[in-house]
Amino acid sequence: MVDGLKQEYEGTVEFKLYNVDESSEGADLMHGYGARLVPTFVFLNADGSKSEMFAGGTEAQIRAALDKLK
Repeated sequence: MVDGLKQEYEGTVEFKLYNVDESSEGADLMHGYGARLVPTFVFLNADGSKSEMFAGGTEAQIRAALDKLK
């Protein structure tokens, strides 16, 4: 699902995906945002401020959060 959304929003929204089990940067980000579940989605505004964050989620929820970033 995420790969499809990534292609659809290409050029509008920047996606960064981290495997928290294999990436120390991903694990640090997860800890920094207080995330406890995988997957956790963190949506940032252009200025780097957090727009939304949630664990899991449906395609509709993720799409709604992405649309707020456009």
